[in-house]
Amino acid sequence: MSSQVPQSGVQRRRVFYIPGYDPIHPRRYRELYRKEGRAQSAISGYRLEVSAKTGDGPYGWHVRSEQDGAEVDTDVEVLVWSDIVRDSMDSSIPATYWQLLCTASIYISTGTLWRLMRLRKGPVIAALYPVAMLLGQLALAGLVFYGVAMLSESAMHWLVEAVEGPALFGPYFAARMYLSLAIGVLAGWWVLRWFRKIDNRLFAYYLMHDYAYSARLRGETPPELQARLDEFRATIAAALRSPVDEVLVVGHSSGAHLGVSVLADLLRRGEVPPDGPALSFLTLGQVVPMVSFLPRADRLRADLQLLSQTGRLTWVDVSAPGDGCAFALCDPVAVSGVAGPGKRWPLVLSAAFTQTLSPERWAALRWRFFRLHFQYLCAFDRPSDYDYFRITAGPLTLGARFAGRAPSKSRIERAVSKYRTVRA
Repeated sequence: MSSQVPQSGVQRRRVFYIPGYDPIHPRRYRELYRKEGRAQSAISGYRLEVSAKTGDGPYGWHVRSEQDGAEVDTDVEVLVWSDIVRDSMDSSIPATYWQLLCTASIYISTGTLWRLMRLRKGPVIAALYPVAMLLGQLALAGLVFYGVAMLSESAMHWLVEAVEGPALFGPYFAARMYLSLAIGVLAGWWVLRWFRKIDNRLFAYYLMHDYAYSARLRGETPPELQARLDEFRATIAAALRSPVDEVLVVGHSSGAHLGVSVLADLLRRGEVPPDGPALSFLTLGQVVPMVSFLPRADRLRADLQLLSQTGRLTWVDVSAPGDGCAFALCDPVAVSGVAGPGKRWPLVLSAAFTQTLSPERWAALRWRFFRLHFQYLCAFDRPSDYDYFRITAGPLTLGARFAGRAPSKSRIERAVSKYRTVRA
């Protein structure tokens, strides 16, 4: 398998982007690529044009770029599972609180939460945030219920006294009490519904559904998601039989461990042709330990182990300590306890936000945690060797671009997971 593309003629690449747990239509990623690609090309001094995709297949777009004197044609396609995400988020308020109890009990009773805390505090805090926020909302709703119920009872007590006199307090007592409780319940329920309505700013329900979806089967891949991953595998296998120079799979956030499983199945089925395009895998802001540390994630752990030892692809993992939603610089294979003697991948690199973003830009973004989690897909005003648009639309394959590059010195490679069994 070639490690780099020819140095003459128009070079061609197929990019498959696997998003994280995101219910939004994939056009969001097209517009993000268009906007940020325009900004990065202006900063870095190359040409990059985004146009509509032609033909059938997954949702995507076409990129025409000229970098370092070479012309490159790239087709970017989004491997969509947002419909599965939306279905998993279609839960009532009581069902979401039940998810909270179940998810917390799984992570705590299995010891997974304590193991995750030994890696990075940021993503653990992000995992605890929806728990704290939802419990806080419930507590506030309880206070509103109590306050409104007491006020209602007092108001009705005064009304009965004023109209009927003290002699009739007894007969009206039970009715007053039940009516006051009913008004209090309605007020408390209104508070919970209001919080649910503004969750597009709080993200408590969104994150709770995210963690619950991964944890509900204790690390096993849900059947409906496995069926979709099989479709992804078939799509990538077809691309490997097409006349391109590189097939690049990009997994962002939760999409990273989905990409691991897709590519592992591709290898097991012998669908990576030895004389075909270069096969590359780029993981960004990964949260693999949230799943691989769970007791029944033995299939994912087997996938990680297989991918780490193969010579049939290049795997580069990029994250940044400034991203509080990712397990930054944690080697997903090593920390999951499945690194064998033949381990080759991933090459763990830092996007180094504090260095690749200007002080002004970093100051504007450092507290916008969800925006920082998407910075890997955006422009850097002080770009280093990590440039998303050079990787996806530049003249070098991922393997050639990072050939000879040493991994980050601050990476974490110690085995931390309690569960290390594997099952192909």
